[in-house]
Amino acid sequence: MKKTDSLFVFLIFLLAGQWIFIKNNGIHLPQPWLALSPGIAIFAASFMLSWGAELAQFEIPKALALAFLALVAVLPEYAVDMYFAWQAATQPEYIHYATANMTGANRLLIGVGWASVVFMFFIRHKKGEIILSPANRLEISALLVATLYCFSIPFKHSLSPIDSLFLLCLFAWYMFRATKAKHEEPEIEGPIKKIAKWPRPKRITATLFFFIVSGYAIFIAAEPFAEGLLDAGRHFQIEEFILVQWLAPLASESPEFIIALIFAFRGMASSALTTLISSKVNQWTLLVGMLPLVYSLASGQLLAMPMDGRQSEEIFLTAAQSLFAVVVIMNLRFSITEALILLVLFVTQLFFTEAKSRHIYSFVYIGLAIGWFLIISGNRKSFKGLAKAFINK
Repeated sequence: MKKTDSLFVFLIFLLAGQWIFIKNNGIHLPQPWLALSPGIAIFAASFMLSWGAELAQFEIPKALALAFLALVAVLPEYAVDMYFAWQAATQPEYIHYATANMTGANRLLIGVGWASVVFMFFIRHKKGEIILSPANRLEISALLVATLYCFSIPFKHSLSPIDSLFLLCLFAWYMFRATKAKHEEPEIEGPIKKIAKWPRPKRITATLFFFIVSGYAIFIAAEPFAEGLLDAGRHFQIEEFILVQWLAPLASESPEFIIALIFAFRGMASSALTTLISSKVNQWTLLVGMLPLVYSLASGQLLAMPMDGRQSEEIFLTAAQSLFAVVVIMNLRFSITEALILLVLFVTQLFFTEAKSRHIYSFVYIGLAIGWFLIISGNRKSFKGLAKAFINK
């Protein structure tokens, strides 16, 4: 390993380790360090996650490695949302926060995450389109099924244990299918190129170490980072629902965004987008499915988690955005023009928070999805390919 690479790896561990040391020794930091220190740890841990995912591809199928990476990266998001769902059993106002955090995270992932990957790829490599692998039909088909199902939730005005059963089974199916993907020997670049050539037992140890340390650092840093951002937001008298919907997910999802941008910067745009598609599948199945279970567990009985009009509208809007996103990548291509449309729609909706605007944006997404499906050549054939991927033909 080059000296500069060794120093970089050491620096990353130092940046992640500083918060682990502070947290485990009960050291209390004043602002702005209370938000900055765990934020730096999350940033550093994202590098370790990307290294762990690259090394893991030697041992398991690429699809499973990227799916596992996506799962670990969204652990902070899960922790925050499960906390809200647990509190909602005794404090009903927390139901608003659980759905706000979940819908914000999902829309942020597509509107900013997917789009930023294409922009990074274009800026660095002057290529305005990402070509996905036929193997990505697995993630896309799972995302399509989850999206179509989630359209039913707003009409019931609740998230029930039945929803949990369907979505968690879909997640289990997706992870099982990922284990069956064809194994591909990866090409490793950057600071861990030397580690990739280590003997297998030593390399596996390094891989596990990257995953464990980074996962732990993200888990213990997410809450104080999010709370630090919330404190800053409250100073400007911003509505708490908006803070929970956008600032908290931004804090907890920064690792997976950084990982994807690192992949895109290195020219691994397909892996970058696959990571974020996997994250979207995880959030749309495992995250949504866990909410009513945690709510029921805290309540001491099986209960549906009720939703009011605004929460139902937010979920419908999130499902509409997901539908358009699925149709966009259905042909296994994602262009800078399509990324720009997703980004513009996402950013502009932030300025319109009334119910009428949510309805308008929802139907704009649905209209675009129908138009894209009918206009883009080969989409009908692509849909058949997704159907075959879903039933494993």
